Amino acid sequence: MASETHRALILTSTSTPASVENVPKPRATPGSAVVRIIVANVLPYARAIYSGNRDAPFPTPLVIGSTAIGRVDSVGPDASCLSQGQLVWVGCMIRARDDPNNSILFGYRTGPTEAGKKLIEGEWRDATYATYAKFAKVPLENCYILNERRLMSSPTDGGLGYSYDDLSFLSIHFLAYGGLRDLNVQAGETIIVAPATGSFGGAAVRVALALGARVIAAGRNLDKLKSIAEISDMVEIVQLKGDDVQADALKLMSFGVVDAFLDFSLPEAGNSTHIESCLTVLKIKGRAALMGGVRGRVSIPYFLIMFKSLQLRGNFMCERDHAWGLIKLCEQGLLKLGSSAMHSILGKYPLEEYEKAFEVAGKTPGYGAQVLLAP
Repeated sequence: MASETHRALILTSTSTPASVENVPKPRATPGSAVVRIIVANVLPYARAIYSGNRDAPFPTPLVIGSTAIGRVDSVGPDASCLSQGQLVWVGCMIRARDDPNNSILFGYRTGPTEAGKKLIEGEWRDATYATYAKFAKVPLENCYILNERRLMSSPTDGGLGYSYDDLSFLSIHFLAYGGLRDLNVQAGETIIVAPATGSFGGAAVRVALALGARVIAAGRNLDKLKSIAEISDMVEIVQLKGDDVQADALKLMSFGVVDAFLDFSLPEAGNSTHIESCLTVLKIKGRAALMGGVRGRVSIPYFLIMFKSLQLRGNFMCERDHAWGLIKLCEQGLLKLGSSAMHSILGKYPLEEYEKAFEVAGKTPGYGAQVLLAP
């Protein structure tokens, strides 16, 4: 009997376009599930990644992809909770089971360790397909079961009335939730999010509010900051100069005690002084996490960090428990998705139009706008 096939977007080289090909459908093996992809997220920097213009190494050929919403098609024999037909969110952070310090980003990045490279060069490359395909073979622990009745039923039936497209916005909030949880942000605390006007920073503002925190949203674009201020009276805004540590610190201090600071700086923000300004205003034993993409060196107030016993950490991605926590926040209606949160889909494209999807995604105006592929 001929093997069943499906369509997948395959990249053979960063110097040539990807192509949609018919390939054998993956089979579920122990420790995995096969998921039929409904919609997959397109990163704003997807074009840069897959053209080799971003520091995100990966082997080729490779079926590419990111996070996704899908339905379980089949499961391995050791699955205890997953079953065929369940609606799931597919997370892209794959960790080695024998050492979770080794990891990859499914479909677009080799791990930071030599041991982690085995994941993307072995089982989770040749024997599988990422989410820019009709079917994806995924580790069981990367399939997060969604309460479909609660999330998708109409409000008259006790549901939240979300669509598959709405649920795709879980992905942009995942990183923010993980950062806030690792900072142990509590209800009633005050946190600086900077810059707050991008996709990840904007998500962090919303998640922090859902957790009950007060937010100081900081950035350079005053119009975007004013829009963020309209979300809640628990949001304060500060327009940063980014070239005067003390001037920006004085603005931030005007709102009283600051418990924590979450940074999502873009790669080009290496020369900005805003990180030093934000660290300067933290309370004694305040906490800070760096989750942005700055490649170079940044200035930090060494003596102040020591003298105030500040906790400064880097955060790369998130943990599995963070995904479950985020999903619960959405299922309880505390974190809104879709039109109720002013989210919009700028385009949903078939695999053949991936280049158009990458182009549109690269022009997204920040938080709240998203591009999807629908295999």
